[in-house]
Amino acid sequence: MRRAIGWRDGADLADTTHGGHMRQGTNAVEEAKAAYGGDALRIRDELSAMIQRGFDSLTKVEKDLLKWVGVFARVRTPGRFMMRIRMPNGFATSEQLRAIAEVSRRFGNSIMDLTTRQQVEIRGFTIETVPEIWEKLRTVDLHSIQTGMDNVRNINGCPLAGLTPHELLDGSPVVFELDRLIVGSEGNPEFTNLPRKLNVTITGCLDNCTHGESQDVALVPAVAAGRPGFNVLVGGKMGSGGFTVASPLDVFVDPHDAAATAAELIRIYRDHGPRDARGKCRFAFLIDEWGLPRLRGELADRMGRPLPPAGTDVRTSRRADHLGPARQKDARFLSIGLCVPTGRIAPAQIDDLARLADEYGNGEIRFTTGQNAIVPNVSADRVERLLGEPLLRDFSPAPSPFVGGLVACIGTDFCNLALIDTKGPALELARTLERRLGVSGRPLTMHWSGCQAGCGNHQAADIGFRGVRTTVDGQSVDAVAIYVGGRTGPDAAAGQQILDVVPCDDRLGDVVAGLILNRELRTPGEGDPTPLDRDAA
Repeated sequence: MRRAIGWRDGADLADTTHGGHMRQGTNAVEEAKAAYGGDALRIRDELSAMIQRGFDSLTKVEKDLLKWVGVFARVRTPGRFMMRIRMPNGFATSEQLRAIAEVSRRFGNSIMDLTTRQQVEIRGFTIETVPEIWEKLRTVDLHSIQTGMDNVRNINGCPLAGLTPHELLDGSPVVFELDRLIVGSEGNPEFTNLPRKLNVTITGCLDNCTHGESQDVALVPAVAAGRPGFNVLVGGKMGSGGFTVASPLDVFVDPHDAAATAAELIRIYRDHGPRDARGKCRFAFLIDEWGLPRLRGELADRMGRPLPPAGTDVRTSRRADHLGPARQKDARFLSIGLCVPTGRIAPAQIDDLARLADEYGNGEIRFTTGQNAIVPNVSADRVERLLGEPLLRDFSPAPSPFVGGLVACIGTDFCNLALIDTKGPALELARTLERRLGVSGRPLTMHWSGCQAGCGNHQAADIGFRGVRTTVDGQSVDAVAIYVGGRTGPDAAAGQQILDVVPCDDRLGDVVAGLILNRELRTPGEGDPTPLDRDAA
């Protein structure tokens, strides 16, 4: 019989850790992990005692360690938590969405967010409800393990993997194989004592829908000696000093070796990554210290064989947002990408999305790195009816160019690191641009981060906004630093800051409209057909 939470005992897990081979750390988080033998998952064994003691008794260390099991105390909502649900590749089912909606209604505040890591966050629940939430999620094969702090975060992949004709190969089996290796259904302490978080994307998509160059480890589609597989990129990041573009490791991997190769890179980072100042602990800093040749040599030693050099990167210069109708490999079916503005979603909308997936598709839903949702496997003769559904008035398949590419982090709604509100001002700016510049034209990416941590990927957008504070008429107000020209893909570049402080008032609309009209930004894929253009051809 399954126990209430379904965890293995911490004593059983300790034997698989490799803390003796790691660098010694000096920061407070390293000390907290050391107190648990390097296995922060053991905090789950203390959950019952925490519940009995109550929220007010929780220490900062306990609150930090709860993030290893996906439970995040929020400073802005004392006594209330956020839970991040693990959803590899952004794949979900209608049954899972209904369970998430039920949990949000019963235990939370009915506010949920789709994230740039293709997963769902639920909010506003108390610690007493955590065991019941976990149990409900497990009935639909979901969990929140290893979704925060020093873990491999939710693994990204093309949301249309296996369906889109614009892929070299389906990368999703590799995503799920790697997720089983590093997390499984119960958690794996072999991978829970990393120096910092580690982001991974694995994709066979040709159209750059997953921001591979911003990831610590990325496998991107390539061909070597006529064989499809992946090239390996390493050392990308967004926070900790800004966007660092991932570097080619000059390694080609076949699909059957891909998960094992990625796992070994994670182990190298675990064993050798810096563990002192938290802002200098990402994989990129180990690569700066070692250099790419040493990392490649270490990987070859651990794999026990020479590594083949990189193949030909077959990605295009386009970036797909997967919005609107798109033909699948099986031409009888289409996928319908729906824009969920800034990713904010309510239980009733989640339920309705599940209904559409059942009624028009096969019960699948896919989430994107753009905080949007896709209903795949829609029969061509049912597309028109689906496009007339009431939910699509809120979640348009054909949003304006200023809303379709909009991404925003949580902001001061719930994040204690954020300096400004993000989601509301982002939408307000988009609507202002619609009124001033119209609702037609090529898509424009506009990404908002509430602080320098960069969770909104602001340096990977045509126009990026980073939250700052400024003083106007003696009052502290929300403002942004503005970046332009950011992009990922084979020609990746970090957005460059061109304005230090612009208040989030009427002046912001004037400034951004001026930028667009004066073309002081890069429009990606100028002259390239969009996915809809290709489908119409």
